[in-house]
Amino acid sequence: MGKQVNPRRVSDNEALAVGNMLRGSPQKLNLVAETIRGLPVEKALASLRFNRRGAAEQVRKVLESAVANAENNHNLDVDQLVVAEASVGKSLVMKRFRARARGRVGKILKPFSRLRIVVREVEEK
Repeated sequence: MGKQVNPRRVSDNEALAVGNMLRGSPQKLNLVAETIRGLPVEKALASLRFNRRGAAEQVRKVLESAVANAENNHNLDVDQLVVAEASVGKSLVMKRFRARARGRVGKILKPFSRLRIVVREVEEK
């Protein structure tokens, strides 16, 4: 009796990468993620490399991880990969405080995000 194998969460021509604890708010991360949705991987990586937003580097790392998963784990052709899905969700929020006048406090929220990128191999026409 062995352990049951988990079914694949994506289809056979897709690969997945997830960044779980990315520092920054989901809104800001989603602004960067929506710029690469539907693009070929080469154009998406070039776009992220020259994007001025701070979250672009974190999105680029997760995208490179998805490409590496596609190549090494699923034997997909890297030149035919397209960003099929790039979704952003909330993770935990660290709560800190800052001392204010007359014994009061100011609340500081430090949000974390979760990024899920799916790349799909498409056939050339």
